[in-house]
Amino acid sequence: MRDSKGNNIHFPLYVHLGRFSIQAHLLLETLGYTIGFLAFRRLRKKLGDAVSDATRWSVITAGVAGAAIGSRVLFWFEDPRLTSAHWHDAVYLMSGKTIVGGLIGGLFAVEWVKRRIGEESSTGDLFAAPIALGLAIGRIGCFLGGLPDNTYGKPTSLSWGVDFGDGIPRHPTQLYESAFAFVLFLFLLRMMKRPHRNGDIFKFFMVMYMSWRLAIDFWKPEVRMAGFSAIQWACLGMLAYYGGDIWRWIRERRTMETQSDATAAKNVAATGARLS
Repeated sequence: MRDSKGNNIHFPLYVHLGRFSIQAHLLLETLGYTIGFLAFRRLRKKLGDAVSDATRWSVITAGVAGAAIGSRVLFWFEDPRLTSAHWHDAVYLMSGKTIVGGLIGGLFAVEWVKRRIGEESSTGDLFAAPIALGLAIGRIGCFLGGLPDNTYGKPTSLSWGVDFGDGIPRHPTQLYESAFAFVLFLFLLRMMKRPHRNGDIFKFFMVMYMSWRLAIDFWKPEVRMAGFSAIQWACLGMLAYYGGDIWRWIRERRTMETQSDATAAKNVAATGARLS
């Protein structure tokens, strides 16, 4: 792959800052976390927050801790045989992480803490758009991380296939996800400006992201069990977890369409009566 000046890009890409060099992956991942948090603070200031500062920081702490644990646990299940072979290698066990596992771990850690402190209101809506924005930035870092990051797609003959250094053009699934996450970020911002049930913004984010990963991971060369990777099985589990909300959204949509059709019919009838 070449940059805008025609120079070859070597993966993983490093950014040189004076005498220091840092992996672009780490830099963009940190940038994603930072910008996501700043976006959360701005949304909270602009839209307000129904929960107290103490509760909010308890939720954030639980979410970060749960995400750290969940991201690694699901990584261990991605390739059970490899994990079994490195079970006593702490560096291996702690080095890998998955976004899907992080989201699931963070979700259940937050729900556990909310029960402990007696918080009954939804606390996730303010996080949804910032997380999507952070993902959009971080996935660019995954792309620049090359083969070692293990987030690339299957080989492809398409013109935009990327050679990450092994001579095989592959789907840049990291960039696909970055584009998806940014579009989702914009859509979530739009949703927040409209009337909605408390909690539905975060639930919609989770449903859309899990659906996306369920689909896009078919383009990745992963170890599969009964036709699905561990990440895809986790996504299916989360879609089942939100099944009641998905069905509610479908029913509400049908109700709105029915009401809209009824209103249109009344307008047509009223117009006809006036003309007659």
